[in-house]
Amino acid sequence: MKKIAVLASGNGSNLQAIIDAMEQGKIKGAEVKLVVSDKKDAYALKRAQQKNIATKTFLPAEFTSREDYDQAIVTYLQDMQIDLVVLAGFMRLLAPLFVAAFPNRIMNIHPSLLPAFPGACGVADALAYGVKVTGCTVHFVDEGMDTGPIILQESLPVYDHDTVESLQQRIHVLEHRLYPQAIALWVQGKIKLEGRRCLIDDN
Repeated sequence: MKKIAVLASGNGSNLQAIIDAMEQGKIKGAEVKLVVSDKKDAYALKRAQQKNIATKTFLPAEFTSREDYDQAIVTYLQDMQIDLVVLAGFMRLLAPLFVAAFPNRIMNIHPSLLPAFPGACGVADALAYGVKVTGCTVHFVDEGMDTGPIILQESLPVYDHDTVESLQQRIHVLEHRLYPQAIALWVQGKIKLEGRRCLIDDN
């Protein structure tokens, strides 16, 4: 049974989608063992507690540097024997030491079709640019900002009447389907990396 840790800073709707997918049998052979947050009041922690999933909070203000903070989380995840780290609205860029500790074992989801519109404002940036199509991307995490190898992407149209809120809401629907799908592929060993390309074994 693969052990997954989910890192979240806010509401945790993608965490909920992952938990629901496991309960529905869409992700087999894995469990969410731990939810970690950098905020004490993150609703993601409550979602975890409602499902009897262990939680841990690491407050950045209690550490002297970004590296010390990330090392503390890494040590805790390693002690918990975590196999896969899943970022679900975790609003911090991971230090190189974190990425090195879990090579190709950290996933993130981003609300745009990367490499377009990376960073914290992907939906607003895409809308402001005037694109006709956007979507979401599940990718492995590397040392850059949303620059890791792309696992899965899905697109949707941008309508003339869209606002940031309406577009974000429709992208969330895609995210809640695509993220569990990517995790299931990883658990089943169906993702093969060749350079930057993630090849998916559909058999």
